[in-house]
Amino acid sequence: MNPFAQRPADSVSALGETRLIATIRRWLAGVSPPSPRGIGDDCAVLPANFRRQLITTDPVIYGRHFDDTVPPRAVGAKLLKRNLSDLAAMGARPTAAVISLALDPRVKTRWLEQFYRGLAAAARQFSVSIVGGDVAQSDGFLGAFLTLCGEAAGPRVVLRTGARAGDWIYVTGRLGGSRLGHHWRFIPRLAEGEWLARRGEVRAMMDLSDGLAKDLPALTPAGTEPAIDETAVPVSAAARTLARRTAQSPLFHAFCDGEDYELVFAVARRADRAAFERAWHQRFSPTRLSCIGRFVPAGKRPANTTNLATYHGYEHLC
Repeated sequence: MNPFAQRPADSVSALGETRLIATIRRWLAGVSPPSPRGIGDDCAVLPANFRRQLITTDPVIYGRHFDDTVPPRAVGAKLLKRNLSDLAAMGARPTAAVISLALDPRVKTRWLEQFYRGLAAAARQFSVSIVGGDVAQSDGFLGAFLTLCGEAAGPRVVLRTGARAGDWIYVTGRLGGSRLGHHWRFIPRLAEGEWLARRGEVRAMMDLSDGLAKDLPALTPAGTEPAIDETAVPVSAAARTLARRTAQSPLFHAFCDGEDYELVFAVARRADRAAFERAWHQRFSPTRLSCIGRFVPAGKRPANTTNLATYHGYEHLC
């Protein structure tokens, strides 16, 4: 659905800012608590919490993160879910969010309503309160920017740092081909991330938003490189479909496409991997878990493994 109206009467400009904000509160319904814990004051007042607090932010921008083929409800859900994926990567759970809009006056009121209803549905699903935000006018630009607060779900949060030489590299789910729909249909791995954060053998973790080739170096300890067994990489069916259209290999799409929103993490080299994998499958049997390689000393990568440095993920500002 194209977000821009042909008739001024169908656009947000016909409402004006005050009526639009009141309407947004109605669209959000139960996921937006009353002031001062929600929309209606200069700031939202959140209850004190003795758990470690986390905060992240990500946008969705028309023409970059979605286009006319993505339903507006799915755009709203994606905005929240891509932020939830960041919390999942650290073993945290969400609490509250604020959202800011940059709106061209020509944006359809109907499009924006469906966007907010999709956001509200996702917020209910994942127990997130939408506690505030802002609306600003833009010219020829449509973007939504969400800041999400969370809290540690257990005794620790998992960082990107912490992996060591010899540690094993694991990924959840399947990779590649996200542009065929996964980039907005995915489910953030919140339960999986929380479970992994409680496992002592998990040393480092992050989510895959820019592609394995771009993201994995941030997990790689100094003085090492990832040695990837390409036969173990869980390539998605969408990546294989896309490869037939692009003349690239399915593996290229698995490494480079981005917006997988899966988890990649390091497991200690001396861990009982069989026991770890059994425990995973008992808890998350529908979700694939793959060991795709390990971190080896730089320059010592076995000849039968993939040199990930020859690939690239999604590059911003190019």
